[in-house]
Amino acid sequence: MAAALPDLSRDKLRRRLEAAAPPVELTDELVNALHAHYTELRRWNPGLSLIGPGTVGEVVERHYAESLHGVPLVPVSARTLVDVGSGAGFPGFVLAAALPRLAVTMVEPRERRWSFLMAACRRAALPCRCLDARVDNPLPPGLPDRIDVVTTRALKLPSEAFEALGARLSGDARLLVWAGDAEPEVPPGFTVATTRSIPQSLRRRVIAFAGPDRR
Repeated sequence: MAAALPDLSRDKLRRRLEAAAPPVELTDELVNALHAHYTELRRWNPGLSLIGPGTVGEVVERHYAESLHGVPLVPVSARTLVDVGSGAGFPGFVLAAALPRLAVTMVEPRERRWSFLMAACRRAALPCRCLDARVDNPLPPGLPDRIDVVTTRALKLPSEAFEALGARLSGDARLLVWAGDAEPEVPPGFTVATTRSIPQSLRRRVIAFAGPDRR
């Protein structure tokens, strides 16, 4: 069974986020949404192990703050985002809260984790679409016809899934990957557009890839 997460008030969550130097303004609306998610995460984690015991003590910094570092890499023109293998909602839920202009779809194949995502979105009143599905070829129903941003964290997709997603990517679409020392595996034709190092970390970073002919 996973370790219990600490009881954090909204103010304490805000202070810890501020200390992690997020690249966005921590508005009341954003902090309220993230705290609503955290409340559900704390309730569900003992049964689902959404957050492993190794990062319980730095859950705000390692999960919420690091997800926020993807915000500057989302193109201003982006309107749709698909988060693949959403798990506990990092980074998909956090980006949806920080960028309300985006129509966010979170895809999670494990039914109980999908149920958690649904509960967290309801509690935070975020209009995200949550799919209980696996991204593969053919793509599952429910994904947007045009995708501006694809995000993934600690997940490897088969090349067939990337190819299927590629057919729906917009002209200036980005693939955002949260990574450590190792270079993430991406299909041929995807090139690094920019990399953002995460403060207070020697290794972790967010890499934005552009698809073929999308530099």
